[in-house]
Amino acid sequence: MSRSLTPPAPRPPHTLRTVFPVLALCWLAVFFDGMDVNIYGAVMPHMLDDTGLGLTPDSAGTIGSWTTFGMLIGALTAGNLTDWLGRRLMLVASVSLFSAGSALCAVAGDVALFGAGRFVSGLGLGGLMPLCLAMVLEFAPPRRAALTTGLLMTSYHFGGMAATGLGLTLAPAAGWRWVFWAGVLPALIAVPLLLRLLPESPGVLLARGERDKADAVADRFGLPRPTEVAAPAAGAAGRLAAVRELFRPESRWATPLLWLASFCGLLLVYGISTWLPQMMRASGYGLNSSVSFLLVINAGGIVGLLIAGRVADRFGAVRVSAIWFVLTAAGALLLKAHLPLGVTYVVVAVTGVWLFSAQVMVYAATNTVYRDSERAAGLGWVTGVGRTGAVVGPWLIGELAASGNESWGFTTFALAGLGGALAICLVPAARRFGRGGTKAPAPVAASAGS
Repeated sequence: MSRSLTPPAPRPPHTLRTVFPVLALCWLAVFFDGMDVNIYGAVMPHMLDDTGLGLTPDSAGTIGSWTTFGMLIGALTAGNLTDWLGRRLMLVASVSLFSAGSALCAVAGDVALFGAGRFVSGLGLGGLMPLCLAMVLEFAPPRRAALTTGLLMTSYHFGGMAATGLGLTLAPAAGWRWVFWAGVLPALIAVPLLLRLLPESPGVLLARGERDKADAVADRFGLPRPTEVAAPAAGAAGRLAAVRELFRPESRWATPLLWLASFCGLLLVYGISTWLPQMMRASGYGLNSSVSFLLVINAGGIVGLLIAGRVADRFGAVRVSAIWFVLTAAGALLLKAHLPLGVTYVVVAVTGVWLFSAQVMVYAATNTVYRDSERAAGLGWVTGVGRTGAVVGPWLIGELAASGNESWGFTTFALAGLGGALAICLVPAARRFGRGGTKAPAPVAASAGS
């Protein structure tokens, strides 16, 4: 008799403790994601000083956009490949791809080859984040969705701090190329662990017709056994249907607002991760201080995520994201002024508290808009469309830097913060408008936002 016809086996309670193995493995993968994304910004001042490479502020911004353009493609295609490979193998492929891109950057002799390496890295990076977020949200207790998302995303900032540490120590001593060789470590460390220890998504297993395996994984981690309603759609036709579901009456207006908020948030995240050291250097700060600002803002990001996750579980991810965006805008305007070094460190750290978690709470807010079966598609498109902001941010600041107007970058960041706040603020009203002002059953993780 099929297991699906038998009563569920005794399973552990569905708590943060039961999700810990999945959270820990995804945390490691996102740690290396954050390291790879921030490596470029951490070593850019050294690369601009390397006349043999031929990098200029203009081409540096273009290459930053190549990276994020690769992320856009990776984020939008990862869902379709997941149908064939599953989320676990797609995570392995993503880590392997951005490690290979880092190796290509390390051996590049000119700007074109270096840019190709960053594009390859972007393909892997783009697929990794939505996959890890979808995995953790699937395994997390519904009432701890925002907290679990925040805990996961602390790893991005620990990775950013590791990249900055490499930029401060390894780059001056051995050259910027060795920092990119360090970017090959994910393939050697994370890939074997993911292959051996990470479970497959029960929803994906069910969508592929593997009911017994799906139930076994759910029972092992204390999850409810997946149903056909909760399973993501499979195949190209299923993916198209899933995208159409994002525009059903209840979410047709909320979806573009989430996309806009994600665009603004990722413009901030990747614009600052790529250009903050060079912008601060152009403002008159020393090379080591300018690079160390990247370390400080990521440290602030870790604190912010730990605060935002707990606050959002109580007051709602939408409300927290909006306030955090406004505070980010205020911090960006303060950084435009040349303050004393100690004060600047404090402003950078506090801005980091708000900046990164504002974007992460946009992800957490998707649980208030989309049903279980729409979660992966909704999150994938929020991150994917948002990647256009990640493309625009580095390119736009690069254009400003090439014309000697780096300081206008801080104004750009402030405007992006205000735009993100407005967009995410309108999401609850858009949901009410979409369903005609009537109450509808809340999504499973409604306590995480709205």
